[in-house]
Amino acid sequence: MLRTRVLSQTERQPARPVLTASLDLAARLPRLILEARRVSASVHGIHGRRRAGPGETFWQYRPLVAGESASRIDWRRSARDGHLFVREREWEASHTVWLWIDRSASMGFASSLALTSKIDRALVSGFALAETLVEGGERVGHLGLTRPLASRNIIELLAQAIVADRKSAEDDLPPAMPLPRLADAIIITDGLSPSASLAQRIGTLSSSGARGHILLIADPIEETFPFTGQAELFDLEDGLTLRVGDAGSWGEEYRQRLAAHREAIREACRKAGWTLTLHRTDRPASEGVLRVASLIAAARGASGF
Repeated sequence: MLRTRVLSQTERQPARPVLTASLDLAARLPRLILEARRVSASVHGIHGRRRAGPGETFWQYRPLVAGESASRIDWRRSARDGHLFVREREWEASHTVWLWIDRSASMGFASSLALTSKIDRALVSGFALAETLVEGGERVGHLGLTRPLASRNIIELLAQAIVADRKSAEDDLPPAMPLPRLADAIIITDGLSPSASLAQRIGTLSSSGARGHILLIADPIEETFPFTGQAELFDLEDGLTLRVGDAGSWGEEYRQRLAAHREAIREACRKAGWTLTLHRTDRPASEGVLRVASLIAAARGASGF
């Protein structure tokens, strides 16, 4: 499928260098982090699995119980008020949630009908899902960038890793790596890479039995193609242009091809046992986040994990 956009004369420009894009992203991150926290706080109904046990991440202090070894006492905390406290760590299950956020050039698009660009919506959604899942007791990592983490600062850690990344910033597909059987994957993308390539990558990620969820981010203009008359289409990633004589007539064929492209992605998800959620950037971010979080919670409940 040709990844094209309809742009005005002032909007038309080649894809930005990765370094410049990273600097722009760094400047927007404080606002995106605040929005992600607001969205996460609005998501309810996720049943947590946070509990004490072996792990790496601090959870809480609790009073020492009679019969426990003195080696478990946190003496610094205990010295504050004369009572003995134990430093507990979080229980970490053998499965985790692996996040991947598409940051390729096509994700930078935002039409006049959208509330925000696709990349900003993808980052807000990914950060909000990460915080929601960590609060529910999960570990979350970004494919190719971080190990699974259960930190309360998960949003900042993910943001730092994304801004520092130069190698994979323009990739439009997640890394080709089979995930553990008990893992979940959340792939946030506009899905404008060839459907066969995306289907192959879904197959690789799920080859060991991992579950997965694709959050497909779309601009409303990409969905409706509401143009008539002369138009010029411009590919943000490859710099290709296409002049369309009658955009109204061409639009019908475009919508048919988009529907076929989406159906191919949906079929790949069905074969792997994954879910597909379409989210438009003229809708609140909380809708997509709540949908994916609910699907993960339902899958965990059904499997007993």
